[in-house]
Amino acid sequence: MLSEFRNRLRQQSAKSAPAAAQDAQAKDAEGVSAPMDWESSAPDTLYETRSRLNPMETEWRERIYQQLLKVMDLSLLDSLEPAEAGRQIRELSQRLLDEHSAPVSASSRQLIIKQITDEVLGLGPLEPLLADRSVSDILVNGHASVYVERFGKLQRTDVRFRDDQHLLNIIDRIVSNLGRRIDESSPLVDARLKDGSRVNAIIPPLAIDGPSMSIRRFAVDLLNTESLVQMGTLTPAIALVLKAIVRGRLNVLVSGGTGSGKTTMLNVLSSFIPHNERIVTIEDSAELQLQQPHVVRLETRPPNIEGRGEVNQRELVRNSLRMRPDRIVIGEVRGAEALDMLTAMNTGHDGSLTTIHANTARDALGRIENMVSMTGATFPIKAMRQQIASAIDVVIQLERQEDGKRRLISVQEINGMEGEIITMTEIFAFVRRGMGEHGEVLGDYRPTGMVPAFRDVLGKRGIELPLNLFRPEWMEGQS
Repeated sequence: MLSEFRNRLRQQSAKSAPAAAQDAQAKDAEGVSAPMDWESSAPDTLYETRSRLNPMETEWRERIYQQLLKVMDLSLLDSLEPAEAGRQIRELSQRLLDEHSAPVSASSRQLIIKQITDEVLGLGPLEPLLADRSVSDILVNGHASVYVERFGKLQRTDVRFRDDQHLLNIIDRIVSNLGRRIDESSPLVDARLKDGSRVNAIIPPLAIDGPSMSIRRFAVDLLNTESLVQMGTLTPAIALVLKAIVRGRLNVLVSGGTGSGKTTMLNVLSSFIPHNERIVTIEDSAELQLQQPHVVRLETRPPNIEGRGEVNQRELVRNSLRMRPDRIVIGEVRGAEALDMLTAMNTGHDGSLTTIHANTARDALGRIENMVSMTGATFPIKAMRQQIASAIDVVIQLERQEDGKRRLISVQEINGMEGEIITMTEIFAFVRRGMGEHGEVLGDYRPTGMVPAFRDVLGKRGIELPLNLFRPEWMEGQS
């Protein structure tokens, strides 16, 4: 039925097409109609770690691993340095391979020894993925399905676990190091690796097809404004305005969807804070990498096995107000702490930065409104929105687009209230033109022509922004 519909469309377009294209379109209409370009599915490219062994090599790896468990007291490894423990495991594995005269090549022996070492000291089959800096997310959907995100695109990998129990052992190793547990009574858990990467794991009976785990990698390389400009996330003009906004102590809300680069943008904005200011950061999972010398980092604490000892973000925000901060940087607002954040912004703690999950700048304000309502506070709607409008000065909207790139798509200034509506002015926008031949998003960053009110505020603080930063090309031509 769909192909018949395509045929009719092509035949209709053929009537109005030039003579040169008519024959080709008629020929296509006579046969089976081909799908349009946008209908074809994305290619399934396999990400190869080159760590797969053939069945015989796998059998020898398991045999040597079981022998190692018998002859080596693994409990003693905790008292050794990681490098020394790794050296001993490699030497013993090599000796066992030699004693059994394993019929495997030298390169396969090295791979077997490495996998045994990773199994004892690391995260087993995931270690090759963790060693690759281009991998930003690792997604384990059961023991036989592992995906990664690289350069903003998902890819299937050749990594496999032996079975669900093998995967459960790796998950248990991660969470037990943090004093947490995962079992049928507590089948989901948030944890963190030693390098700061965030881990979420969920197991049966909640996960129907077997244990599932996602790892959000901790960024090792610090990005700066030059990096973001080169990657196409923003332009030099926008970067200059953002630097002025932070230096001028305006309150900034960074908004975007999951994986849109909010934490990266927060890191870049934080780098503009002068080095002589005291900064207090509050996060669920410590990811910010501030380079200033005077930084106090606070992190929430989940409840322990008995369900006690939890310290949430709201308590940390309240406590930070007593720590004499010049700046408060909140990793992400996601609950009742929104009210305390607004209170701080409205009571002299200007220059604060935070992020929020939202698809548009307008939605971000609506989400804050909902979060304040979650506290049980009975504000009139207008009073609540006045609080939001007076607390937040600028909203920066980010988006991860179809080509995998993360882009700043809008910078908006909050002007105030008109009736019961918060008014906003867009200063910069990413205007899309379409899609390129290779699936890249085409578009340009453009000033809207609206000069923000904060330009005068910054000017009085000695931070001058040229007027032509905010003028589009057609306006410059007129002048």
